[in-house]
Amino acid sequence: MAQLVAKVGIKRKDGFLYFIDKKGDISCAKMARGKKKGGKPQKVAKVGVSKKKGYLYFVDKKGNVSCAKMVRGGKKKKKR
Repeated sequence: MAQLVAKVGIKRKDGFLYFIDKKGDISCAKMARGKKKGGKPQKVAKVGVSKKKGYLYFVDKKGNVSCAKMVRGGKKKKKR
């Protein structure tokens, strides 16, 4: 399950991709559609989250920063 890391509460716009950048802040970029190119990332909120190794950080439905432990492994693929 996901854990709440920082309560921000940003409002999302349609057609934009929201993500946590390298500095731990929330950024957004216009999504590419068909032949149209995407846009350059813009900083939305300065949060400054310090990331731990092995965790996935994301912006949840309420606009807050959350994290979940990454699942590694799974079934081995058969060789042909």
